[in-house]
Amino acid sequence: MSWDPLFLTFKLALVTTIVLLLISIPIAYWLVKTKAKIKPVIETFISMPLVLPPTVIGFYFLLAFSPGNSFGQFIEQWLGIKLIFSFGGLVFASVLYSLPFMVHPIQAGLASLPASLSEASLVMGKSKWTTLFYVLLPNCKASILTGIVLAFAHTVGEFGVVLMIGGNIPGSTRVASIAIYDEVEAMNYGSANFYALILFVITFIILLFVYLINGGYLKRYWK
Repeated sequence: MSWDPLFLTFKLALVTTIVLLLISIPIAYWLVKTKAKIKPVIETFISMPLVLPPTVIGFYFLLAFSPGNSFGQFIEQWLGIKLIFSFGGLVFASVLYSLPFMVHPIQAGLASLPASLSEASLVMGKSKWTTLFYVLLPNCKASILTGIVLAFAHTVGEFGVVLMIGGNIPGSTRVASIAIYDEVEAMNYGSANFYALILFVITFIILLFVYLINGGYLKRYWK
């Protein structure tokens, strides 16, 4: 039994969540504001991980980035990026697979704000991006926090995608969910329970904390 799968799992979840936050805010803002005809297509692609089996997504990632095809060879030889069986590949796959869990809450939060907020800021001469970061986002903190926690927790629990694109390399791509599967296969139920219990407890605490904050329970308690 090793702590490495747990450390790798939370490292992956942290890096994935940070990347998702950076790219999901402009995506969500564009989805709220745009009237482009392609919007339903973009929303469909973003939401696909919600309904597709993770092994399907992982399989196509494996095909796309494999050195056995021209695209994979181009990425690895000319850009020096190895996505198959590497931590970088896990991050890339996790970002795409957890994208809707970050985009949808932020999109819903921005859409719920009154139009007068952005209109007043624009009338005062502020740019759209200044309005977004200094007016709109501070008024939907709960939605942003929800997106962060959902993306983090979802990444922690990934199995099919990380197994397909990362394999099972100790210290590199063997995350906790894969370690649990390995221990169960080997009938080492004590070790499997160790990994599973830690993931269960940490995930429960994180989700409970978010519900307490969004429900205002902590503010009432501190008062």
